[in-house]
Amino acid sequence: MPFVNDILRHRSLSIVGLEKNTGKTVCLNYILHRMNELGIHVGVTSIGVDGEQVDSVFATAKPEITLYEGTHFITSEQHYLRRQLVSSLEAVDSRRTALGPLVTARVLLRGKVLLSGAATTGVLRQQIEQLDSMGVRLSIVDGALSRLSLASPTVTDAMILATGAAVSANLKQLVAKTKFLFDLINIEEVDPALREPLNNIESGIWAVDDDGVAHDLGIASAFLIGQAEGDLLRFGHRFFASGAVSDRLLRTLAQKGKDITLIARDFTKLFITPEALSDFRRRGGRLQVLQRSRLLAVTLNPTSPQGFLLDSRRACDTLAEALQMPVYDVKKI
Repeated sequence: MPFVNDILRHRSLSIVGLEKNTGKTVCLNYILHRMNELGIHVGVTSIGVDGEQVDSVFATAKPEITLYEGTHFITSEQHYLRRQLVSSLEAVDSRRTALGPLVTARVLLRGKVLLSGAATTGVLRQQIEQLDSMGVRLSIVDGALSRLSLASPTVTDAMILATGAAVSANLKQLVAKTKFLFDLINIEEVDPALREPLNNIESGIWAVDDDGVAHDLGIASAFLIGQAEGDLLRFGHRFFASGAVSDRLLRTLAQKGKDITLIARDFTKLFITPEALSDFRRRGGRLQVLQRSRLLAVTLNPTSPQGFLLDSRRACDTLAEALQMPVYDVKKI
């Protein structure tokens, strides 16, 4: 059972897709099936809507989510009423969503369900804590398109990355795009002594001097870096961005000289292109994060929604060589 033993070392897991239709639901069903075989008490929710029979964009068939006896799940009221399983209602959240309040239930008789969960990472963290208090050993959060935030180490303990032909039907481009995100996920962490003081900073861009003391530069966000007054290097060559990191920030700092170090909160805050990062590093720049996400596995869906099919074995082997870790087509495990 590849990567399942790694999952069991953690309390929470996010499944993130590089694009839509990269096989997140197939991966989720694989994990749920394996956990059921092992008798592991699982809880599951989603940051978007998952489990539809038909893709809303491409009108193609999609795999439904199957939940097993004893599984806890969180979904919206509207989707809970459409469940195709027997369950007991455990809790109803007073906060409302566009699809009604969020409902927590436990499966009594296996079946299929639509998942639509929290819209914010803050609510997700609370839901994981709630599931934990109910005796759930592993909480799984299924992702939505372009919502990497749930893979932040402040939300879930570990993550799985799903990629595939939907990213690109050209294997070389698929590898390049997957490798770039993989490299961002694995950016080096800062010295642990810096982590706690910087983690407490809630906004703005700060300089960090040689003694590890942070100084507010009066820059509210990366997008206002061009309006900064005074010498950015007056406290040294290290900087911390508490929010999003953009290409503009990388380019501005790169122009200030060599040996610049930029610290981000985690990889989900990096909204940068390969070109900007390459130029930043070529000029001597160094990128770090306060906390690195734990990537447990990479999975591949060789079929695109347009019907193009990659050679699964060749694609997995090529990606594995580029990433230096195994890549799985879970349909062939």
